[in-house]
Amino acid sequence: MKQLFIFLIFCLFPFFSAEAGGKDEPVRVGAERIDVVTGLLEDKAVGLVVNQTSILENAGKQHILDVLVERGIHVKKIFAPEHGFRGTEDAGAEIADSKDLRTGIPIISLYGKNKKPTAEQLADLDVVVFDIQDVGTRFFTYISTMHLVMEACAESGKEFVVLDRPNPNDFVDGPVRKPKFKSFVGMDALPVLHGLTIGELARMINGEGWLLGTPDTCRLQVVEVENWKHGDPYWLPVKPSPNLPNDQAVRLYPSLCFFEATPFSVGRGTYFPFQVIGYPDEKYGEYSFTPESLPGFDTAPLHEGRTCYGVNLQEYPYEGGLTLRFLLDFYAKCGSNPQFFFKRAQWFDLLAGTDELRRQISEGMTEEEIKESWEEELEGYKEMRERYLLYEDY
Repeated sequence: MKQLFIFLIFCLFPFFSAEAGGKDEPVRVGAERIDVVTGLLEDKAVGLVVNQTSILENAGKQHILDVLVERGIHVKKIFAPEHGFRGTEDAGAEIADSKDLRTGIPIISLYGKNKKPTAEQLADLDVVVFDIQDVGTRFFTYISTMHLVMEACAESGKEFVVLDRPNPNDFVDGPVRKPKFKSFVGMDALPVLHGLTIGELARMINGEGWLLGTPDTCRLQVVEVENWKHGDPYWLPVKPSPNLPNDQAVRLYPSLCFFEATPFSVGRGTYFPFQVIGYPDEKYGEYSFTPESLPGFDTAPLHEGRTCYGVNLQEYPYEGGLTLRFLLDFYAKCGSNPQFFFKRAQWFDLLAGTDELRRQISEGMTEEEIKESWEEELEGYKEMRERYLLYEDY
């Protein structure tokens, strides 16, 4: 019933919006509770972990950095995740340190020389604030950045404040990451869809003792979202990364990201990434597209300049969550060829968090059979998840 409701709402409102459907009061993300935020930061030296999503939608889309500076908060430095401070860099591209042109505040990359702040970088700070929009998916690297910043704060005895935001893919599904597959696209033992806000996830990371290198937990505070609960639909005011340009891409991303470890394009190098699937062979479908170098999306896409054939999912009535239907369909069209995994089996396993999913696909298991194999672990995860929720659950 919940998924049907979300599907109907998405059909009526196909573009980004930061409102929750059916509510008289608009959602107020943690950053918009600015009096609470400034009360926590007054007379402190502040570091911000922020990007282009760190805006106050209900205050003219002002960036949290600009609002805090206007209010006299002493912001000493900015830490930038994958895609950079403005969110325009290609996936996986190394980000260099720089300076914010408007304020002159130095920007330290957490996707360059180091992914974790050093003790030296934190030495002159009292508190670090994290305000980045997640999309609810384990392999979206912003949450890995949050984990490492929490770890650094715990080691250095610094406060860590999360300005919470809703989860637009608010489901719990997929295999739980196994220990040997820990990586930057799978930092914690989460299912593919973790069903948490970033604030709740920070509480779980703390509470489960997942921070390494220190026996201590992080000195964590969460500024909660108002007028939102689990199960409420939520649409994003800006794209969270270069290749998630709209709500349909966000919905399909958990299911289509697996194709990144195959020879198939998911539309990088088009204006509709994560909404198409194709390969330069007409046997894969009647729909065609040609990836090109597109600044702000992808400048070196797979199959650049080659016509790809496959399926168009831009208006596909997908209800959200995780599905394997597309992966299994294209694997079958490929003739169950081991080359489907593009000699990148290790990358596929890191995305899945296990090598079991690849084996199950190769053995011809159905989606229902594969999902049944996750049930026991997911039930255990859901019980753990309950301990860290800040909002009414669905």
